[in-house]
Amino acid sequence: MKLPELKELAKQMGLRGVSTMRKGALLATLQAARNGETAPAGVTVRAPKPGKSDTSAESVKNPAAEQTDAAVEQPAPPASAVRAQDASAKSKKIAVDAPKPESNMEMHVTARRVRKRRGDEDTDAQQSSLLDSLNLDEQPKRRAHRGEGAEQRAARHGHDDAAPRRRRMPAHQTENVDLDEILDSLPGVPSHGHDEPQQPENRRGRAERGNDRSNRNDRGNRRGRGRDNENRHDDVNGHRDDLVPVAGIVDVLDSYAFIRTSGYLPGPNDVYVSMGQIKKYGLRKGDAVKGSIRAPHEGDRRNQRQKFVPLQSIDSINGMSVEEAARRPQFSKLTPLYPNERLKMETTANRLTGRLIDIVSPIGKGQRGLIVSPPKAGKTITLQNIANAIATNNPEVYLMVVLVDERPEEVTDMERTVQGEVISSTFDRPAADHTTVAELAIERAKRLVELGQDVVVLLDSMTRLARAYNIAAPASGRILSGGVDAQALYPPKKFFGAARNIENGGSLTIISSALVETGSKMDEVIFEEFKGTGNMELRLSRELADKRMFPAVDINASGTRREELITDPQILPIIYRLRRLLGGLEPEQAYQTLVPRLKKTMTNRDFFSAIVQQGGNSLGNANS
Repeated sequence: MKLPELKELAKQMGLRGVSTMRKGALLATLQAARNGETAPAGVTVRAPKPGKSDTSAESVKNPAAEQTDAAVEQPAPPASAVRAQDASAKSKKIAVDAPKPESNMEMHVTARRVRKRRGDEDTDAQQSSLLDSLNLDEQPKRRAHRGEGAEQRAARHGHDDAAPRRRRMPAHQTENVDLDEILDSLPGVPSHGHDEPQQPENRRGRAERGNDRSNRNDRGNRRGRGRDNENRHDDVNGHRDDLVPVAGIVDVLDSYAFIRTSGYLPGPNDVYVSMGQIKKYGLRKGDAVKGSIRAPHEGDRRNQRQKFVPLQSIDSINGMSVEEAARRPQFSKLTPLYPNERLKMETTANRLTGRLIDIVSPIGKGQRGLIVSPPKAGKTITLQNIANAIATNNPEVYLMVVLVDERPEEVTDMERTVQGEVISSTFDRPAADHTTVAELAIERAKRLVELGQDVVVLLDSMTRLARAYNIAAPASGRILSGGVDAQALYPPKKFFGAARNIENGGSLTIISSALVETGSKMDEVIFEEFKGTGNMELRLSRELADKRMFPAVDINASGTRREELITDPQILPIIYRLRRLLGGLEPEQAYQTLVPRLKKTMTNRDFFSAIVQQGGNSLGNANS
């Protein structure tokens, strides 16, 4: 039964002062009036008007009325007198029951808690008593408990939402519907036999809508499980389609790394690699990797702090799988040896530079050589001849030409004439770029040596690289003569000292040029620091270059340590004999003695055969 119906019932029973009561308090008042108990405070009982039903007349019996029948049979006083009497009674009741001002709020809260607790305890008794008073049989609970929010709204707006539905239903079903709604409207009736806490109607509505959606999803999964799987596969394929392949050289910094996609210098298209990915894949500085990145979509604006695209996955490292790359050795743990396999420099008869190098300062795999040259002595041409000779005679060797602080036109000429990888940083770039290029290039060479390859690095020049480190490196406070920082010489030495011949295969050969006679004290200090670190030295002469005698090689000042390991035992005695003959001559005289006879023969072997046949007489006559 709804709240308006309960109020109408109270009006028929003669109860006054119940218009502001809630549904629970009104039910308690009706039950008290039905059992003949004392009416609650603020509620008065008056005799019903003639013509009401017997049930209503009996329900308004009061203990005061039972004391005498004459009082009930007396005629009712006028309405104005009754209203005045009720108003005076209410005012007196309020005056008596009014709490003190300071404890008004506390007593109100306490009374509310007591009423709520009593209402919870007497819920079942009230329901059964009310059903008895209404002469209704108890029916099984067939619907879930509904909240009071909808009923209160219906009472406030004065309409019943279920009325149209009842009018449309057949007559034999109307009674059952009314009974169900009466049972559902009773407070405290549990739903489905469970003691569940009452929730606000909006929460229950959201929960029911969520359950409906979950049920629909379950039905959709049962009906179209195959379609869902297809959608998931399509999503995976879509993500794979979004990936773009990328390749480059890994440059590991302090706490992160980059894949240099445009060369060995930093560029705008570099790919960011986290330190977690470095440890996961076992990446090292200088690794050539192939992976994938997420393709940027149209309209996507990259975050200002996120300037580089992050790496998603790696497919190969130096042409190997990730598992194979994890088993490779470390370069620092490889055993270095003296060079024992020769790199032949002789190509054609008219290429005198390579033929002269094979005689006076041979080069082997794993050599650490210096080309000591004054300005304009032909060091760049000498490096080009060495590079072309290696590419021709030893195609299995990986050739790298590193140009640091050089002229742009020389870089272009080297790229067009050398069949190898040219890595450059011209003099118009900052010193930090020079050091970055050199470090990444030598690390790339180390990674190749770890795989068992033979690598040759031609550096031009070591002096300018040391200058760049002197500018870019932080000052240590110890300054050598010429303004060279003591700490700035360590990175170039580390670069040059990486050259070695590996015991079980692989080698790293570094041939670098060093400038002398430039008039700079700094260049002299740098050369003196590197003078004893190499095991091969090819010195060029300014006097020969000024006289246009090329190749301007100082024969007596050039040589190779432990050259017997890379020289044919049959030719070695002839070279020693030739050295003894040319050792006492001036650089120009020694050059005039050796080079013209080389031009007369097609190969060095023919030259040595001619020396053996003549017994050195021709050389002796020429010297005289």
